[in-house]
Amino acid sequence: MGFSLDVSVPVMTVFLQGLVSFFSPCVLPLLPLYIGYLSGGTGKRGEDGRIHYERGKVMLHTICFVVGVSFAFFLLGFGFSAMGNFFKTNQTMFARIGGILVVLFGFYQLGFFGTSQVLGKERRLPFKLDSLAMSPVTALIMGFTFSFAWTPCVGPALASVLLMAASASTKAMAFGLIGVYTLGFVLPFLAVGLFTTSLLEFFKTHVNVVKYTVKIGGILMVFMGVLMFTGRMNAVTGYLSQFQAPFGTEAGQTAGENGNESSPSGQGNEPGEDPAAPAADAGQPSEESGDTDGGDKTQSGGPSAQTEGQADAVGQESESPGDTANPPAVDFTLTDQYGNTHTLSDYKGKTVFLNFWATWCPPCRAEMPDIQKLYETYDTEGDDALIILGVASPNIGGEKSEEGIKEFLDENGYTYPVLMDTTGDVFMSYGVFSYPTTFMIDRDGNVFGYASGQLNEDMMENIIKQTMEGKRR
Repeated sequence: MGFSLDVSVPVMTVFLQGLVSFFSPCVLPLLPLYIGYLSGGTGKRGEDGRIHYERGKVMLHTICFVVGVSFAFFLLGFGFSAMGNFFKTNQTMFARIGGILVVLFGFYQLGFFGTSQVLGKERRLPFKLDSLAMSPVTALIMGFTFSFAWTPCVGPALASVLLMAASASTKAMAFGLIGVYTLGFVLPFLAVGLFTTSLLEFFKTHVNVVKYTVKIGGILMVFMGVLMFTGRMNAVTGYLSQFQAPFGTEAGQTAGENGNESSPSGQGNEPGEDPAAPAADAGQPSEESGDTDGGDKTQSGGPSAQTEGQADAVGQESESPGDTANPPAVDFTLTDQYGNTHTLSDYKGKTVFLNFWATWCPPCRAEMPDIQKLYETYDTEGDDALIILGVASPNIGGEKSEEGIKEFLDENGYTYPVLMDTTGDVFMSYGVFSYPTTFMIDRDGNVFGYASGQLNEDMMENIIKQTMEGKRR
């Protein structure tokens, strides 16, 4: 199910997840567009009358593109620095700037600024907009801006690395893993760069088809840019990312777990949802919750079958060398909806169920009835004490105000403590980029594991039991 019990993710696992992320529906469907732009300005007509593309320039553009992608991933890793805080705080601004650029790329593709060179024409405006669309610098900007749109799809594996970065003693390891993940993600792009000439030759011989696909691609880019600018890109990438599960399953258990969890977690990333909708959806029965979580991941098993699969994966992960050391949970002090102050370190000696969520996230709303049931079932004192804490971030990322969150909780009868992270610092410290995400913190105050994505009651009980027993099965 993706309860990543070994937060110190093995290097090969992170590398495989990077490869898997390339084939996600957030990246792969737009590959022809990337090819078209990255080869721009490199075509030369040979003696035979055919256009040949300079592989060196194509590779230069491709390298600049992947460097731009790498920038974004590494900047997310600066969660413990002022620079990371700046980029995290201003992520909306960067997304909007990127949206404008993507819209301009799309209009250029459609020929609004002169006929696109992708169609084999040479007519240009007096100013060199075509150079802007085909230069190494623009490839760098393109990679940087598009990576922000991909974040909801690739966030779960990256979140485990960012969690390690929150501890000063693991900075080198955290950035090393970010580098390995980025390498796995960008290597396919470099491979595509090597074969770009062959691919474009194929496109040239099928120009009647390409001239329509280029137009469709341009429309798609404009659409994506508008979504990025309005903050609704997460809704689209989140919905599409549910089809990523098969790749994650093939790639190996740990990588597969994280890949699968992009599905429900990404699906929850829907800030474009009508804010009035949560009240209607929050009371979904647990059966529907299970469907949301696993419907696209497996056709043959219900919630119980998924839980068994989770247990099998846990058994494999428990043998990992890094399994013996759990990173300490990042401490914080926040106030809940009732005005009570909670400091995480005060709960040392008790198991903590820490759930990051948002009111606009359907999977979050679907699992909340089960969380409420846990809150009403478990004692808060004694050997089996369980502390249930939700965390919301008012006025950040399309979230409601603090009063709006309180009203949502009251309307739906949720009484467990929900902490108000008004600055977003706690979300950033825990590397949360997909919703819902649940962290299990053991009695020693260490992160025993996390699960990105919607959980049903059986899965919640499963990870709680493992955390309390201190045994990963």
